[in-house]
Formats: sequence, structure tokens, C-alpha cells
Amino acid sequence: MGKPQTVDEYIEGFAEQAREVLEQVRALALDAVPAASEAIKWGHAAWVHPSGTILFMLSGHAKHANVVFTPSTREAFDAELSGFGTGKGSIKLPYGRPVPDDLLRRMIAFRVREHEDDGVLWM
Repeated sequence: MGKPQTVDEYIEGFAEQAREVLEQVRALALDAVPAASEAIKWGHAAWVHPSGTILFMLSGHAKHANVVFTPSTREAFDAELSGFGTGKGSIKLPYGRPVPDDLLRRMIAFRVREHEDDGVLWM
């Protein structure tokens, strides 16, 4: 199979443990921002606001999944992310650990608000 064209194809390319985490985050995203569209951006799953701005991305790796927001979104939740590896705007979700659904839902809501109310675009 070549490069994934859909989020379904992207997720299907991973082993079972990774697929479970990716599917769980995807379901949460679809529920939290039903108006967003799914797309493949730079080879990874992305959720795009109706305005065309990327809200967040999801990528699978050997031992973890990454959810990538804007740095401002990630920084707003620093106090709650002490148990996770983080990057500029990313959060590592290790396979085999529960996905922090409530935290991700609040981060998604924050990201939507910062885009819609404050005009914050993608990186």
C-alpha cells in the first residue's frame, strides 16, 4: 500500500496496540469537534476546522501516539501533562496506558476556542 489517502488507511497501517489508541483518539475527536473534517497532512491524521485551519494532528509511532496541538494549547495544560512526554505542541500517549480522554477533550475544546475566538492558526 502506498501513502495513506484517508484516516482509515492511516490507522490500518499500524499494529493492533497502536490502532486501538489511534481509534480511541479519533473517536474522541469526532465526538468533540463534529464539524471538523479529517484529512491526511504531512502523512499524518489531521482534524481541520471548517475555516480550513488545522486544529490538531495525530500520529502513530513504535511505542506511542502523538497528539499535536499548537504550542499555546499544549502550554495551557502543562500542569496536567507532567506524566506525559511533551514537545513543542505535542503529547506522547504511550501504548498500554489509558488514553486521557477528559484531558484531551478539554484540550480540543481549548484549541477550537483559541482558533475561533482568538484567531490562532496552525504552527
